Amino acid sequence: MWQFVKYSLATVVGLFLFAIVSLLLLAGVGAAMGSSDEVYDLKDNSVLKLDLNRPIVENATTEDNPFAALTDLYFAPPENLGLIQVLSALERAKVDPKIKGIYLDASFPIAGYAQLSEIREAIQKFQKSGKFVYAYANSYTEKGYYISSVADKTYLNPNGLLDFNGISVQYTFYKKALDKLEIEPLVFRVGTYKSAVEPFIREDMSEENKAQTSSFLQSINTYVFDKIARSKNIPVRKLDQIADSLQAFEPSNAEKLGMVKQGYWDEFEALMKKASGEKEKVIYVSINNYLKAKNPIDEVEGKDRIAVLVAEGEISGTRASEGNIGSDDFVKELKKLRESKSVKAIVLRIDSPGGSSLASDIMWREIELTKKVKPIISSMSNYAASGGYYMAMGTDVIVAQPTTITGSIGIFAAWFNVDNFLKNTLGITQDHVNTHANSNFMNSAGALTDFQKSVVQNSVNKGYLSFTTKAAAGRKMTLQRLQSLAGGRVWTGAQAKQIGLVDELGGLDKAIEIAAAKVKLKPGTYKVSVYPKAKSFVDELLNSATSETSLSERLLAKNIPWASSVLEVNRWKKREGFLAMMPYLMEFE
Repeated sequence: MWQFVKYSLATVVGLFLFAIVSLLLLAGVGAAMGSSDEVYDLKDNSVLKLDLNRPIVENATTEDNPFAALTDLYFAPPENLGLIQVLSALERAKVDPKIKGIYLDASFPIAGYAQLSEIREAIQKFQKSGKFVYAYANSYTEKGYYISSVADKTYLNPNGLLDFNGISVQYTFYKKALDKLEIEPLVFRVGTYKSAVEPFIREDMSEENKAQTSSFLQSINTYVFDKIARSKNIPVRKLDQIADSLQAFEPSNAEKLGMVKQGYWDEFEALMKKASGEKEKVIYVSINNYLKAKNPIDEVEGKDRIAVLVAEGEISGTRASEGNIGSDDFVKELKKLRESKSVKAIVLRIDSPGGSSLASDIMWREIELTKKVKPIISSMSNYAASGGYYMAMGTDVIVAQPTTITGSIGIFAAWFNVDNFLKNTLGITQDHVNTHANSNFMNSAGALTDFQKSVVQNSVNKGYLSFTTKAAAGRKMTLQRLQSLAGGRVWTGAQAKQIGLVDELGGLDKAIEIAAAKVKLKPGTYKVSVYPKAKSFVDELLNSATSETSLSERLLAKNIPWASSVLEVNRWKKREGFLAMMPYLMEFE
């Protein structure tokens, strides 16, 4: 039913857009071919503009997007910023004589705390070069202020605001809506904390979920406030008081408290002119352009490489798509790296809340095979939970940021009984003929018998035992000890380090150092290569035309009020089955 509605609407819009998209694609290809090999002419006294007010992914192309002006119409993919590219640019800039400093534009960064922490640490390394870092915003969100507080000078528009009140997360529950629609969620799980299904069976959070959420939120908040306190020389206790009483909300108060300096853009830019040594105007250079300039760091001689394999998104099944990990594609890529003679060690960069338990297990097996041939180190980004942790637990060493969300070791299964919804709301009924008692088992949108429910629950129990047994072996723990930390419970990287689920705290650079040390490669003697290659805007556009979330679907979701709900239900339908997935893909505020 959902497929019929989705594809009928998508076809109508898709046919209309085909000719326009084709013309734009041809224009984009021509523009890309004309600019891809150009070397950017970097001027003296340049200021690197670090614009974090867009989606930050692990790896992104540095090619310019000629469709940028049309992004709002969804003709082009959003302009993502690659974390790996940011880190590379900061590493170059600290030794580049043509770069005088950084203008940090991070009023509303679209990233997790782990990614922001990694960028913040790279900025601190840049500051040791003696070059300036200035930040400016009309307003700051909590995340925006966290990363901007690292700047030598953090400016705020006198009429803006500073959202500094601690970290929170909000969950949405659908039980009442499902009750009204007569849709019955059929849920099977193992673990007190495996709360991914709570939105469908409860109207609020369970006490266990509240306890774990409070625990990891406080862990993240403690880390973030400590970093701000050190940068701004304000005691953590004072920051707690400021957050509780909203004292920093008004820019004038925030300035008195020593958190920001007030100023308009022209006043701020005058400071940057002086700091950069330019009298007429500040010479800004974007991340993408800077990475096209001549690299001030000499290229490493020799063929030895450390490979960084990026696994980002929900684990959706066998084939990868935009924002998803596919086990077949992952296995193919990892096997190439394992068999490559020039690749001496592998860093598996994970940013995933989990997903398909079968796909997770397939990837775990390939990691186990790789570990027998060469070292493989995990580097956790924002999320490496449930299926994401399933991947990490097979590696030699696990490295996480203190603010990484990890753990959630558990499995659940979910189906939706929509018989009454179809019959009573839409007037649609179903019937079937079987050759055996359970011929329609797992093929029907209807209810399950008690026997069928017991079969599903037994499979979930078996999957949980397999997950925890393998995790215990990987972490060199007893099964009893591992299961005491599992049950679907979510931990931060800092907490996971204390209980033995993580080995080291740090970022991607730390994981690369560990990988190099494993194979006795000294700094400056090896290259770092990232896989898979970041897709260009043309690749993304072509991919969007054939992916599960196509161009026409995006347009439908934007312009037809109820269409986005249909597409969201369809995505949840695809998640039916056995899943190793964390409670929620959380948005911290």
